[in-house]
Amino acid sequence: MQVSETLNEGLKRAYQITLTADDLDAKVNEKLAEAQPSFEMKGFRKGKVPMALLKKQFGARVLGEAMQESVDGAMTSHFEESGDKPAFQPKIEMQNQEGWKEGDDVVVEMSYEALPAIPDADLSKVKLEKLVVKAEDSAVMDALDNLASSSPTFKDRKKGSKAKDGDQVTIDFLGKVDGEAFEGGQADDYPLVLGSNSFIPGFEEQLVGVKAGEEAEVKVDFPADYGAENLAGKAAVFTCTVKAVKSPEAATIDDEFAKQFGADDLDALKGQISERLEAEYAGASRAIMKRRLLDELDNIYDFDLPPTLVETEAKQIAHQLWHDDNPDVEGHDHPEIEATDEHNKLAERRVRLGLLLAELGQKNEISVSDAEMTQAVMNQARQYPGQEQEFFQFAQQNAEFRQQLQAPIFEDKVVDYIFELAEISEKTVSKDDLEKAIAALEEE
Repeated sequence: MQVSETLNEGLKRAYQITLTADDLDAKVNEKLAEAQPSFEMKGFRKGKVPMALLKKQFGARVLGEAMQESVDGAMTSHFEESGDKPAFQPKIEMQNQEGWKEGDDVVVEMSYEALPAIPDADLSKVKLEKLVVKAEDSAVMDALDNLASSSPTFKDRKKGSKAKDGDQVTIDFLGKVDGEAFEGGQADDYPLVLGSNSFIPGFEEQLVGVKAGEEAEVKVDFPADYGAENLAGKAAVFTCTVKAVKSPEAATIDDEFAKQFGADDLDALKGQISERLEAEYAGASRAIMKRRLLDELDNIYDFDLPPTLVETEAKQIAHQLWHDDNPDVEGHDHPEIEATDEHNKLAERRVRLGLLLAELGQKNEISVSDAEMTQAVMNQARQYPGQEQEFFQFAQQNAEFRQQLQAPIFEDKVVDYIFELAEISEKTVSKDDLEKAIAALEEE
């Protein structure tokens, strides 16, 4: 086997590999000899089929296997010796395919783009500022007020009052489709808040104006995509008996109110809210600091980038931004979207930082544990109540999806590693200052 370099330009590489006919023939004979002891053929005892006959009948197929193994072996040896890591699967092309016949040498070209060598840098010289925000009493009280308004109590309206949007009506109801009652279409003493959109579209609006003691007939159509196939798209009639009409009242913020949320008393609930707010502030502060870190790394590190990686990333960015500007177009039946200089610049930043974080993670043995992946899947599964098991099976069987979950976890772990090395100063600011910093970040 002969290997010669034909291209070495930036990160682009190409090599011509010549597999000599003698080497291939020797490999074919070797493979047939390995198979001969277990081979059976009519007219011959097991293991006694002549090599010439085996070669005549199976030589062509074994030759193809020998060629593939030889090319794969040459590739493996090359990458072990050179230390190159291809950005994509190398491209293999047979150069003398036209007119080739058995007994000829095989000439193939292997081409690829190598991942760049990433230079070392002293990350302890990176300087960052961490914004620290304490939960002010006013913010805690605002949160308490929001809790109270979203958790109202209901008080009976004056006898004869008509139900209004936002009122709670207590009803007995029985639903029928084509005159027949259906499963799940009946309930007694059901508390329904009008305007909550918790029932079929059009249901709650027809109860506005009812009084306690009245009976109302509600006519609705089940949505075409309704979960129960036997009801999807069907017209239904609900007979409703109104037993009470109640108006909402803001809850009184006291110890009893706090107990509704699992706190021992109001002070304990305030403490919980303060911790939650400060955790939210810390998350926003970390996002700002992470962005500043990535800006610093983009300035510190300078190395060649695989052109195809940048081109692919730029096209993805252009495509995504086009769909953001054209939300009505759900599929990909649209004109080809050309990447602009701005898209290319952003792609270069993303590729550079992606390669850098991957290299730092590998060098420092940073990885995502099975427990962290399980937690990530569980977090995603909560978005599909009642279908958690199906979601777990999907995640288990879909390697690409697991990679999508793993990537941001890995990135954050590498970022945390750099935070430990960097020089970080803290600055106490107000909630308003933090919000302004976030807004400024989104405008960049």
